[in-house]
Amino acid sequence: MKLIKPQDSRSALAVPENIPEGITEVDEAIFSSITDFELTPEQRDRIIHPSAVFPREKTLLAVHWHPEFVPMDLIERRISAMFPNVEDSLIIPTQHNVLMHWNEFAGVEVDCYSRGFNQKVQLLLHFRKERLDSADVLKSMLRHTFQYRSSQLFEYIGAITRPNEDWIGTAADSTGADAALVRFVQIHVKKIQALLERRMDSLPDFAIKNKLIREFFDGLRPTYGNRLISRAQMFLTAVKQMVKANFSSRYFYRTSEIIEEARSLNAGIVIPHPEQFWPILLAEYDVDGYEIWNPQSRRYTEFLISVLKEKNGKRGPGRRDLLVFMGDDTHMGEKVKGPAVQDPVKAVREIGVQPAWEDLNIRKQLISANIDKAGLIRQYRDRLT
Repeated sequence: MKLIKPQDSRSALAVPENIPEGITEVDEAIFSSITDFELTPEQRDRIIHPSAVFPREKTLLAVHWHPEFVPMDLIERRISAMFPNVEDSLIIPTQHNVLMHWNEFAGVEVDCYSRGFNQKVQLLLHFRKERLDSADVLKSMLRHTFQYRSSQLFEYIGAITRPNEDWIGTAADSTGADAALVRFVQIHVKKIQALLERRMDSLPDFAIKNKLIREFFDGLRPTYGNRLISRAQMFLTAVKQMVKANFSSRYFYRTSEIIEEARSLNAGIVIPHPEQFWPILLAEYDVDGYEIWNPQSRRYTEFLISVLKEKNGKRGPGRRDLLVFMGDDTHMGEKVKGPAVQDPVKAVREIGVQPAWEDLNIRKQLISANIDKAGLIRQYRDRLT
């Protein structure tokens, strides 16, 4: 293939000129591999043999993590290997908009919309497993939310293939992508669109998500090289952020509606990473607590502890204290990938690993607020019974 040099000096890489626009055998193979969720022996081995073990850990809190397509029995083996001496634990999966259970508890992370400050937010809901027998209304709400949330993938594809010229231009300017790189991306996203249309009836629902595009481009690395694909991923990420920022929230259920339905099932409710939508701290929603640390949200941990301590000091008689949570936000699907194509930010996360509990400055704040992990586990478990 003849190579041309991009004009933008920031790109500084060669983009193939004669890119096949039709779907090739390589394209078919990549798409098949990223939509085949049957684990190979090597992938199963990656799950059950963690790289780190925590033999001194006696308590295990894990109420914000995503099994994705990884079987629970393999996850259980991984957790047992990582924490061989745990004496007390609270482990509840929180798949995005899909209820799942671990032993006697079930959970979900729900996308919803807060009209008061005009923003999409998320809630972690936790239940006793038997409560799901009475959760038909909530299940219906989650199915609607899941399907609508999945539709963002098609807006993402359309923004590139139709295209939205303003977004394309802004993304190109911010990432140094020239016309050749944009064309390269557009050709391959059109292929993804065609493959999706061809195989839609056979794909599981959870395959329809933005991550599909990233994983397809990662599959192109052996053909086009890491440098070109990494630059393409930068451009794609910039477009995706604009799609997400402009994705209509009006079809999500209101936060208050989700809370009301969850409370009817005696659910526990936790607000994850509130620093990403800070007005929720002022909304006075009926929740059990706030997540004051996870790998995505760690900047204001000490401040959030002090805020919750102050809020608890002002709560009236008969009102339960707001609890302080930490979440690992682990995505187990990342664990099955080879190191070369893992998202390094997500790959290091582990179920139940929250280093902030041991941070000296944070511990000082926790002690002053009379908070510890063992006590939190006992209190929250009691609320779920």
